[in-house]
Order: sequence, then C-alpha cells, then structure tokens
Amino acid sequence: MGKILLTGTMRCAQNEIEDVLSMMAKHIRLSQAEAGCLTFELWQDDLDPRTFHVSEVFRSEAAFEAHQERTRTSDWGRVTSHMARDFQKVQA
Repeated sequence: MGKILLTGTMRCAQNEIEDVLSMMAKHIRLSQAEAGCLTFELWQDDLDPRTFHVSEVFRSEAAFEAHQERTRTSDWGRVTSHMARDFQKVQA
C-alpha cells in the first residue's frame, strides 16, 4: 500500500473564522506529531479569509484513517465538522 495524499479546501462562515484560527495551531501540531504523518499543512487563504487550504501526506491508509479518527473526536472536529470541504484524496 502506498502513501495517502489529501489536498483541498475547507470553507467556514464569516462568523466562524476566529474559531478556526484559534484552533489551527494546535490541530497542525497534533496532526504533524501523529505516527505516519509525513507532511501536514493548513493555511488561511490570502484573498478569502473564509477559505482554508490543506495539504497532507500519510505513510499509509491506516495512518490516514487514524488521523481521521483522532480529528473526529477532537475539538477541531467538533467545531469544523459541519464546514464545507472540497478535498481530493489519492493513493501514491
């Protein structure tokens, strides 16, 4: 099995921007510390502050699924789970 690459965007409402920003550093730090995480980047769009870009690479499908499970049960997951996402996931 190969690496899992996920890229795309997450979009929040105008009144949710500060909530996302306040949790972002912790979410990045925890994600990067996960076993099997090769890269994890998350940043706010320069032109549209409601849009956040994500680029992540995990060693395997199992590592990616472990990340998804941790995220679902985290504060980040609780606050952002309803937000629109446009992600592309590929196996390399």
